[in-house]
Amino acid sequence: MAKNKSGAHYRATVGDVTFNVINIAVFSIFTLLCIFPFYYLFINTISNNELVGANMITLIPRGIHFSNYIALKDVQDFGNSVLVTVSRTLLNTALMVLASAFAGYLTTKREMWNRSFWYRALVITMYFNAGTIPWYLNMLGLGLTDNYWGYIIPGIVAPYNIILVKTYIESIPASLEESATIDGASAMKVFTKIILPLSKPILATIAIFGAVGNWNSLQDSLILMSNSPQLYTMQHRLWVYLNSSSNLANAMQSGGAASAGMLNNKVIKYTISMVTVIPIMLVYPFMQRYFEEGMMLGAVKG
Repeated sequence: MAKNKSGAHYRATVGDVTFNVINIAVFSIFTLLCIFPFYYLFINTISNNELVGANMITLIPRGIHFSNYIALKDVQDFGNSVLVTVSRTLLNTALMVLASAFAGYLTTKREMWNRSFWYRALVITMYFNAGTIPWYLNMLGLGLTDNYWGYIIPGIVAPYNIILVKTYIESIPASLEESATIDGASAMKVFTKIILPLSKPILATIAIFGAVGNWNSLQDSLILMSNSPQLYTMQHRLWVYLNSSSNLANAMQSGGAASAGMLNNKVIKYTISMVTVIPIMLVYPFMQRYFEEGMMLGAVKG
């Protein structure tokens, strides 16, 4: 006997059992295929470096150590780039979420002056842009090159996220806002006390988008901060390291990693890749519930 979605019992047929078995098998294989690259990278970063260089690590780590990760702290400017990346991720994501929530709520108000015009103007920016060179010249004219705020200000307004928030807010019963207004609540109080708490799923969703985008961003650092190495993001710094991995190997060995075996380019690349992936992998599981709920509810209306 099995249960349907309503909780009622029913007798499963051979077709039902076959379908469930195939479903479980297919998605299990798909899950393993998705997880294996990360697992492979990880076991190679904690295994004996000589064995890794000889391609002798496949499924099980051997000669486990964590010296490769520890040695990264001794690499010049790496710690500073981590600080820049973490700070821009937190600050830009927070400001983007707040701006998206406020703009999304504002565009749901019919009394907003020229609401349709401003909303269409916002949507148009998703499909048309001037290109990289005009963007760089614009940033240069605004004084945002070789400037930390060049990471923050351009990412505050995110049209796609605003649309998601607007759609989600429109799914909230209007009676809640109307009753609060009748009780004398101002628009700002309605926004902070009713709209924001009820919008947690969609706000968590766009927060994931923003955090992942900021964490993995390379182009803005590569173009805007070319003359300010102290402002390189971790992705930019790792890109530099990957293009001069022999120098990085010497730096890591001088930091004390050589005792685990001679470092090689493969180990360095694996370690660097894991450093960029681990933080997002740790955060995502805690946000997944909000992510799924926000995407489903935000897709109800257009």
